[in-house]
Amino acid sequence: MSANKEPEKTKTRPNLAKMLGGSAFQSLLVPILAIFTGLVIGGIVIAVTDTEVAAAFKNFSADPGGAFKSIWTAVATAYGALFYGSLGSPREIFAGFRAYLSTGDDAAFLKAIYPFTESLVTATPYIFAGLAVAIGFRCGLFNIGAEGQFFMGALGSAYVGYSITGLPWYIHLPLAILGGALAGAIWGAIPGFLKAKFGAHEVVNTIMMNWIAFRLSDWLLTGPMMASGFRPVTPTIQKAAELPRFFSDPLRFNWGFVLALVVAYLVYWFLFKTTLGFEIRSVGANPDGSKYAGMSIVRNFVLVMILSGGLAGMAGAAQVLGVDHWVGQGFSAGYGFDAIALALLGKSHPVGVVLSAIVFGILRSGATRMQSMAGIPIDIISIIQGLVIIFVAAPAIIRWLFRIPVKTTDQTVLMRGWGK
Repeated sequence: MSANKEPEKTKTRPNLAKMLGGSAFQSLLVPILAIFTGLVIGGIVIAVTDTEVAAAFKNFSADPGGAFKSIWTAVATAYGALFYGSLGSPREIFAGFRAYLSTGDDAAFLKAIYPFTESLVTATPYIFAGLAVAIGFRCGLFNIGAEGQFFMGALGSAYVGYSITGLPWYIHLPLAILGGALAGAIWGAIPGFLKAKFGAHEVVNTIMMNWIAFRLSDWLLTGPMMASGFRPVTPTIQKAAELPRFFSDPLRFNWGFVLALVVAYLVYWFLFKTTLGFEIRSVGANPDGSKYAGMSIVRNFVLVMILSGGLAGMAGAAQVLGVDHWVGQGFSAGYGFDAIALALLGKSHPVGVVLSAIVFGILRSGATRMQSMAGIPIDIISIIQGLVIIFVAAPAIIRWLFRIPVKTTDQTVLMRGWGK
């Protein structure tokens, strides 16, 4: 046997612990724990503000078990109503489906899945708006104007939807969606051009563009775009411009959700599979190095703001064409502002944005049921959302609470400071 013979290489088996500690799991761990921590602290807020809990603790010395039981009852009732109102009851869904298979009557099944479909309806504009902010973050831009772009997209799609008549749906519907995307893109292009040409900060410009959009929509809804009557709303869009619904009334779940998923995939493909997407991410991570490599900072700034505005405009179009079918004053539920939280929670990745949008859709959809069934103020949901945002924006808190080691590799710069 030769003394110089190399030892045989041993086959290594995959280590489950290492797989769970991989980059994909690590990137999801902090947002998941942030949501969990937000729910825990939200439960504390529910218990502290509950009158029955306060009354039980007045008799703590006489009945300490009853005091702690009242906390559990208050929190369990609130969160039970929240998730029942947003996801429905699995038992009712299964029973309704069995009844449909046996009798052909789908009334019970549709009633059972109504809460979950409403959560997806709420999540649809969140997906578009979250993608709008996320693509800006990828280029180092902070687009706070998604709310104004949402308004303009809604008005643009509504105008195309009600003013054009006699077209088949396969022409009218794409035109209405395009009208919303174009209106939002124009609104986003203005601060993008000012940023690229004059160095004006996009945060200030997009905030100001929000207020211009709000006041412009007020004028349009009480003037040129106002329907006949006394209410400041647009005319109802044509049937050919509506996004088809999957089920009959009262379920509002429509093809807008599918369109949002398709757009999320296209954004992923654009950012991570194309040369232009690489340029955008490179400019966001290191603008000086990208400029030295020959990339156009000005072109990327303008392009990203146009794309960001177009995505936010599609959020408004999806809400109008799929749900409301008209636009009224103050019709937005703050989708554009919540989109900033979505982009942060989703780490500015399209998959993360979709998952975050569904989480926010569940929270917002179940908040109404929590208020009516458990008597919990709907503002508690805003508190929970705010806590989640705080923990995601400051991941060091979550890492300290749960003793998660800090990874120093594969970090992505999402946006630059105010001075650059």
